[in-house]
Amino acid sequence: METKTKTIGILTSGGDCPGLNAAIRGVAKAALGQGTTVIGIQDGFRGLVENRVMMLDDKDVSGILTHGGTFLGSSRDKPHKMPMGDKVLDMTEVAVSNARKNHIDCLVCLGGNGTQKNAMRLHEAGLNVLTLPKTIDNDVAGTDITFGFDSSMAIATEAIDRLHTTASSHHRAIVCEIMGHKAGWLTLGAGIAGGADVILLPEIPYDLEHVVEHLMARRHHNKRFSIIAVAEGAISKTEASEGRKKKKIPRDGEVEGLIQEPVASRVAREIQQAAGIEVRYTSLGHVQRGGSPTATDRLLSTRLGTKAGELLHDGIYNVMVGLKGETCEAVPLNEVAGRTKVVPADHPWLKTAALVDTCLGDQLEF
Repeated sequence: METKTKTIGILTSGGDCPGLNAAIRGVAKAALGQGTTVIGIQDGFRGLVENRVMMLDDKDVSGILTHGGTFLGSSRDKPHKMPMGDKVLDMTEVAVSNARKNHIDCLVCLGGNGTQKNAMRLHEAGLNVLTLPKTIDNDVAGTDITFGFDSSMAIATEAIDRLHTTASSHHRAIVCEIMGHKAGWLTLGAGIAGGADVILLPEIPYDLEHVVEHLMARRHHNKRFSIIAVAEGAISKTEASEGRKKKKIPRDGEVEGLIQEPVASRVAREIQQAAGIEVRYTSLGHVQRGGSPTATDRLLSTRLGTKAGELLHDGIYNVMVGLKGETCEAVPLNEVAGRTKVVPADHPWLKTAALVDTCLGDQLEF
């Protein structure tokens, strides 16, 4: 049967992560194989607004499966709030117009929560869209897992493994900051896999006294080192009761006051002052986004990408391709955009952590 989609545009938006190139390859190869023209859009939605496009054929996406990052480039610019010179303008109509000038029947957007919302806005402006869930935070609704998560969890786990050796040698407590502003999936998964003694998540405001008691109890049992895995969005119970949230750190190009102290530094200082023990900290930062994707992410990205190709062939638009159990399914975009998947209080990973004597920042019952 002839494909219902003659031409697609494909872009990557938001932060980069392992698996993006694999997903681009999956979409493009599936689409090209059924006679669809594939247009690559450079640097996310900004490239669409500036009409920076390139035709893609099979050789362009060959050999990129194992590569990290995205060969199309990415940006965090939003069509409806795009910096243009010294102004911020709504460029939605320009984005839609450029898509139509390039005869794009459907715009395929690879990205996280922000990308899902921006794609939804373009759909509401009259453009057909289809999205894939990308983020190391694993916080996109409508899918069991996002591509990029497994690779980043492996990186964070290895970092915790390495911290164990220096912490045990010097009998120190070391705080390791892991990405995750609103959701603690990455910190929780890496913390359990790496054997962290304390795991602090955005979903569970921590009680400093409870954390210190746990660390001191370890010392009393002759466990003279501890690893504290903390999500960058973790806050204390005091901060939560006061309605305080972690302040946004200015992104590149933004001007604001002094950059906020890293949460790992703050937690290390709080523990050192309260417990009177030597504490060090480290922040993994963008190391978590780099490098080659794991086999799991390569497989997931390829499956999601090729499923997108099938949906495009059938003319099914305005959905996100999500993983549900063992199958890839089309999830209505309006059920995804604007929603964040956080760690629920009854999630089995939390119980698993508690059963191996991991402190989760508060006295929890399971």
